[in-house]
Amino acid sequence: MSTQKPEPSGRPGRYQRSAWGLVVSLLVTVVALAGLYAFTGAFRNDFEIKPEKVDYLASVAAAQQAGLSPAYPASLPKGWIATGAEVTPGDRPVFTLRMLTDENRFVGVRQEDASIGSLVSRWVDEDAEDAEGYTVPASVTAPVAREWEGFVDASGDTAYAAEVGEETVLVFGSASAKELQQVVDSLTTAPVR
Repeated sequence: MSTQKPEPSGRPGRYQRSAWGLVVSLLVTVVALAGLYAFTGAFRNDFEIKPEKVDYLASVAAAQQAGLSPAYPASLPKGWIATGAEVTPGDRPVFTLRMLTDENRFVGVRQEDASIGSLVSRWVDEDAEDAEGYTVPASVTAPVAREWEGFVDASGDTAYAAEVGEETVLVFGSASAKELQQVVDSLTTAPVR
């Protein structure tokens, strides 16, 4: 029994192969994918991810009960939220507070036993430049520091830093200088009520 392959008849398959046929099949595929995308999108909720608000005063109170004296804003401006507050205990404790303004601009407060230069380099920019400093107005009674050094980076972020006791407090972020100064003015180490 010999097995011979049938010879090609020279006729194309069931359909005509052409460039036009390729274009039509690609068009059908694109329309089908767009329909599938629209269909699955109909069951998806459009939602905006909002940052979670935290009770930063509870973290400050816990730090104070542990014997620390973090510098913190007694209250936040209207529309602002705290998004994080941490205390890293140890021989050289660190206090960090993260906030967002009512326009979703970042503001941070960091307090630790480190030099102003090292904090600015780490949290603002290695190439941050000196900027106009800030003096807390006399109308603010008992500020954590009256005189603050100013810094700015190439992207326009601003920072103010001051030595408070043996630690440095850094107020920094993408918020305006005026908003950062507002935070500086509101800083306190008073016991949380």
